Amino acid sequence: MVFTGSVGIGRTTPRDQVSGHNRRNLLRAGALLALGCAAAPLTGCDLFDRDDEPAPPPDPLRPMVDESLGLAAAYRASAAAHPELADRLGPIAETHTAHATELARVIGLALPSTPAADPSATAATEPAGALAALRAREKTAQQSATAACAAAPAERAALLGSIAAARATHQEALK
Repeated sequence: MVFTGSVGIGRTTPRDQVSGHNRRNLLRAGALLALGCAAAPLTGCDLFDRDDEPAPPPDPLRPMVDESLGLAAAYRASAAAHPELADRLGPIAETHTAHATELARVIGLALPSTPAADPSATAATEPAGALAALRAREKTAQQSATAACAAAPAERAALLGSIAAARATHQEALK
């Protein structure tokens, strides 16, 4: 920016009889004006607004997703520890993975691409013990699915009801 005009140095100049402005004040005013013009568009994009909205609460189906993934991991761990049970446990593990996938789709959650190992999934040393442990986990999971179904809105109750029914069926299949 180039200023073309007479600029005094703080006193009245004899040439134009106007009170003089010093160069420093003119440069300050120009810089403030430029800063104001640059900041004006930012006021519309909430840069200066601090009305932070609290984060939405987690979806009540999130624990069901984690529980389904945990059950699938437990079945996979038992099938790996007892290969003779793999044909019996594999389809149930896949069912739990399908439940987790559908629940995640409903709540808008992305599942990990590789199934995680469940730290609480410890396979028993004998097949009968592994089946008993899986039955106990299924019973607990069925109770939580039933409670979630009772508390869920109508559009989610059908899904949760079918998951609770599948978990009851899994208990019978493990006997």
